[in-house]
Amino acid sequence: MSSFPSALPESSAIPVRGGPTLNWGVLGPGGIADAFVSTLHANSDQRVLGVGSRSPERAAAFAAKHGIPNSYGSYEALVGSPDIDVVYIAAPHSEHRDLALLALAAGKHVLVEKPIALSAAEAREIAAAAAAAGLFAMEALWTRFQPKSTVIRQLLDDGVLGELRLSTADLGFRFEFDPNHRLYNMELGGGALLDLGVYPVWFNHFVMGVPDAVRASGSLGSTGVDDQAALTLEYANGARGIAVATMLAQTRSGAEIAGTAARIEVEPNFIAAGGFTLHGADGARLDWRDNHEFSQFSGGLVWQAAAVAKHISDGRIEAPEHPLSTTIAMLETIDDARTQLGYPPR
Repeated sequence: MSSFPSALPESSAIPVRGGPTLNWGVLGPGGIADAFVSTLHANSDQRVLGVGSRSPERAAAFAAKHGIPNSYGSYEALVGSPDIDVVYIAAPHSEHRDLALLALAAGKHVLVEKPIALSAAEAREIAAAAAAAGLFAMEALWTRFQPKSTVIRQLLDDGVLGELRLSTADLGFRFEFDPNHRLYNMELGGGALLDLGVYPVWFNHFVMGVPDAVRASGSLGSTGVDDQAALTLEYANGARGIAVATMLAQTRSGAEIAGTAARIEVEPNFIAAGGFTLHGADGARLDWRDNHEFSQFSGGLVWQAAAVAKHISDGRIEAPEHPLSTTIAMLETIDDARTQLGYPPR
């Protein structure tokens, strides 16, 4: 265990400018794709050269808005373009597995919005296809690539917190019930766990690793999807992780790590850029904050793109910060929790 530091480590986030660049294609011109492309073009050297949709009109409108030179009226046409190096998949959750496999079969690297698939079994299919093709594949868990996460990772690796005892994270927003909205649609992969719970589950895995047992409670709404879930992640050494996701109420959306020597309090909203405080047992504290001008809620999406470009340039087929084994383990935790809440096993 290290003693309480006199200063916090420097971020090891891959710079968003000055590194390798890729030609990106986008599948699914919706809201998250809009945010992703906006920050790429404004805050990095990466460029999007094409957008594909089942609707030629939607693809053309998205391309015009973002200055993208090519639009395609089918997913197949985009992944078949020789101008595209990597495909960002931003379609509904239910399409992630099929579109990832489509892009990989066409020889394209993939960055797939979270969750990478609807289940661990589907995620394993993507991982196997990427490995067989020798292509890069990653879940777009943007929070992991932000500067603050790299600093927290160093503090954990250095043992500054002592023996880890408790990790907590919650994410909650109030969404008015609409049976036709994707969040409440079973066929589109709706529900609190798959849409919001990915982040609190990731945070606990990030801090303490894969749990030995998962205990879940929550509720299913009238359309059958979970509208609220609370997970306790149990570890053999007695440590515990708490992950909470809800679509019924606005929560603090904070995160905290408590060890025997120190604790880290991540300020809300923990999934986005922002800051944290390292608290020592004797009242000492060190504060860290992201001072990048673009680091608003969606601006931080840019960090993961820079990491993807660097790793592909280096010949990697996975990101060491967030490998597919981590993605699969997270979905195993969510699969377990969903089964306990009453979902049929996938």
